[in-house]
Amino acid sequence: MQTKRIKRAVSGVLLLDKPYGFSSNQALQKVKWLYQAQKAGHTGTLDPLATGVLPICLGEATKFAQHLTDENKTYVATVKFGVTTTTGDKEGDIIHQVDCHVTRAEIEQVLPQFMGEITQVPPMYSALKVNGKPLYEYARDGVELERKPRQVTIYALRVLGCADNSAEIEVTCSKGTYIRTLGEDIGKALQAGAHLTALRRTATATYQIAHTVTIEALEQMTAEQRDALLLPVDTAITALPKVLLQEDAAYYFKQGNPVWVSGSIPAGELRIYSEAGLFLGVGFQQRDGRIAPKRVVNL
Repeated sequence: MQTKRIKRAVSGVLLLDKPYGFSSNQALQKVKWLYQAQKAGHTGTLDPLATGVLPICLGEATKFAQHLTDENKTYVATVKFGVTTTTGDKEGDIIHQVDCHVTRAEIEQVLPQFMGEITQVPPMYSALKVNGKPLYEYARDGVELERKPRQVTIYALRVLGCADNSAEIEVTCSKGTYIRTLGEDIGKALQAGAHLTALRRTATATYQIAHTVTIEALEQMTAEQRDALLLPVDTAITALPKVLLQEDAAYYFKQGNPVWVSGSIPAGELRIYSEAGLFLGVGFQQRDGRIAPKRVVNL
């Protein structure tokens, strides 16, 4: 008789190095199973082709997963010039091929036109939903839909290396940026075409690839070792201003009540702590000056 696994009320952020071939949801479900976690969520979809930083929020950290989804990210993409594919990466069928010899100097010459705020048309092979159905499902059925262009921001873009009509390009960008589309557009600017042969996310917000762990490593650990890897819940929202509450105000805040606080308070969402340093949740300043809770944690 199979023993039922007992779910745990474990909270924190795990920095996973998502493996090649896994969807973000498959990686999430594997981590959730290993931790026997009651609640878990990931923080921004990575294609099965892509590897790298995928923060997994467990327990109370799931309340702030959207903050990480909205944060800037950094990628290293391997772009192959001279070949375009149906998917914009190596997993698609070849639709056009040309003889070319693209140099590093030529790539660096066109990169400035992709810096700053740019417009992208989302690819058909993407998880973006239309009428509740991901675009890639339409694409697999041979249906192409019109997609609205969207504005994204490229904060940094540089060539790390170049050889044999391929280049490693590092990109730091806003949420919603499609690196496959960026690679294709760079190929168009060079009149050569291009597709991605590899993609690795090296950073999400302040989380870096050097601090990630693989699924294989997690599988070899004890429960105590896995728990030791979890980062505090509030590391998901370090970009928000920090506000300390006196202990009596902290008590009422945790009960869901607006509280008074002295001093100047920044606008927008706030990280709220007790004077003792206990993380209480996220709040905002009301018109009357009091700090009201938006999401309270139960840690």
